[in-house]
Amino acid sequence: MTNATAIAIKQAKDLLKNRVVLIQFLIMPAMALILTELVAKGEPELPDLMFVNMFASVFVGMIVVTSTTGIIAEDREHKSLRFLVMAGVKPAQYLAGIGVVVLVASAIVSVMFGLMGGFTPVDFGKFMALMLVSSVASMTLGALIGILSKNQQAATAVAMPVAMVLGFAPMIAMFNEAVKKVCAPLYTMQASLALDDLSAGLGQPLLIMLANAVVLVVAFAIAYQKKGLRN
Repeated sequence: MTNATAIAIKQAKDLLKNRVVLIQFLIMPAMALILTELVAKGEPELPDLMFVNMFASVFVGMIVVTSTTGIIAEDREHKSLRFLVMAGVKPAQYLAGIGVVVLVASAIVSVMFGLMGGFTPVDFGKFMALMLVSSVASMTLGALIGILSKNQQAATAVAMPVAMVLGFAPMIAMFNEAVKKVCAPLYTMQASLALDDLSAGLGQPLLIMLANAVVLVVAFAIAYQKKGLRN
């Protein structure tokens, strides 16, 4: 069994036992379903997909970041990460083990959003691509914050405002052009813009999102090498 596989199995078991995290993953699609059925479909002036796209962006920008941060920070605080590094677990293996579990959970939630949207097969594929790339970036960002934080409390203090900006910036940008321009480089903003018009090409949005993800992966690898053994 590889190091990454062992970490993934351990994290999957921990996730299934953690009701708080499970609720966090389910609350956004639940809210999207309720508001879509009770508000959007009853108001001709509102797009049917308004709340699906809105809460999908909040999910990847906020819930994925804070959940991953909590996982990493807990490993550091309980000294689990120190033992893993001493055992020869490399940054890529650790991130892959944690990431597989987070991404599978994110994919399941993304499918829920996609089914609510009633997309065509092609648009559903585009929707899932945007959600998964965003989830990779958010997962890596959460891991970066977790690895740089001294404990869970400090990690939460940093992750929450960052996640709120990523999650809610696309929502605010719907009503403020200045915010839309300022937040354009953010992967969540690009995902939101692409989700609003899936008939358009995804080339530019995906390139910007992938660039975000690559920068975050490199930053995490550097931080893991420098901070992994520190209390």
